[in-house]
Amino acid sequence: MKFEEFIANVEKWSEIRGLNTGDPKAQYLKVVEEVGEIAAGLARGNIELTKDGIGDTFVTLIILAQKLGVNIDDCTAMAWNDIKDRNGMMVNDVFIKEADFTDAQQIAFSLREAHNGL
Repeated sequence: MKFEEFIANVEKWSEIRGLNTGDPKAQYLKVVEEVGEIAAGLARGNIELTKDGIGDTFVTLIILAQKLGVNIDDCTAMAWNDIKDRNGMMVNDVFIKEADFTDAQQIAFSLREAHNGL
């Protein structure tokens, strides 16, 4: 299923069930609950639980956008525009954006970039 079709299906599903209205803060709790399911799957090495949590998180985010009256496509476009030209480096398997570097990380990044440019 294409992502656009998935979004349309979720939006229609939530409208039929009346999930598209109400307090967005309550919906955010559902988002966090599903993110917790991802964490549980990762902690247990259970890829099926992790995949389910990722899918459920998408569902809850689409419904959150509905409740806020914002277009999910606009949200993802904003996110892409924020990260597409972002520089940074991996530190302990976590991407750290350049704007958040400590002084030591900035030096290491600059040295790595100088080395890669040779």
